[in-house]
Amino acid sequence: MLKALCAITLCSLSLGALAQPVTGQALVAAALERTQHSVRYDGAYVRLGYPMGDVPSDTGVCTDVIIRSYRAVGIDFQALIHQDIKHHFNQYPSQIMWGLTRPDKNIDHRRVPNIQAFLRRHNAQLPISTQGSAYQAGDMVTWMVNGNLPHIGIVVNRMSKDGQRPLIVHNIGRGPELEDMLFNFPITGHYRFQVGN
Repeated sequence: MLKALCAITLCSLSLGALAQPVTGQALVAAALERTQHSVRYDGAYVRLGYPMGDVPSDTGVCTDVIIRSYRAVGIDFQALIHQDIKHHFNQYPSQIMWGLTRPDKNIDHRRVPNIQAFLRRHNAQLPISTQGSAYQAGDMVTWMVNGNLPHIGIVVNRMSKDGQRPLIVHNIGRGPELEDMLFNFPITGHYRFQVGN
C-alpha cells in the first residue's frame, strides 16, 4: 500500500516518475552529502514556492536535512505532506500544537510532529528498540530533546566506534553533521519510508 500511495501521489503531483527505486542506500548517500554543506540553524517562518519550495540553502533545521535528502532522490515531502494534510487536517497536530485552522505549505513539512503524523498515516512506522541493530540505513528516527524539543535524523551505514550503533545525520544546531547519537535522547519514533524496494 505504501509503495502504491507514493507512486500515485508523486504522479498526481506531476513531480515525475522516479528514475530508479528509492532505497536506504540512496537516502544514506543523500544524507551524507548534506554534511558537506554549511548551514546556519534557523527555523524562521519563510514563504516558500510550491512544490519543491525551500528555505535559503545556507539555513535550515533538523527537518530540512530530511526534506533535502529525500528531494535528492526524487521525493518532495513539502508536496506529499501538503496534499495529505489538505485531505486529513484533523489527523495532524497543526490545530492543537500551533493553533492553525488550515494547512500551510510554507511550514507544515518543516515540523517534526507533522512528519511523524504523515509517516504513521502511511504505514512507515516501525518499533522503537534499544538495540542499534534494529535501525537500518535510510531509516528516520525522532527524539524529544530536553523534554520538549522534537528532533529528527537519518540513520546511515556507518557505525559507532564500538560497532554497536549506526551513526545519524542530523542538524541539532550545528548544521548537518554525522554523529553517534542514536540513544542520546528519548526516541519517540522509528520510520522507514522508501519506495520500490
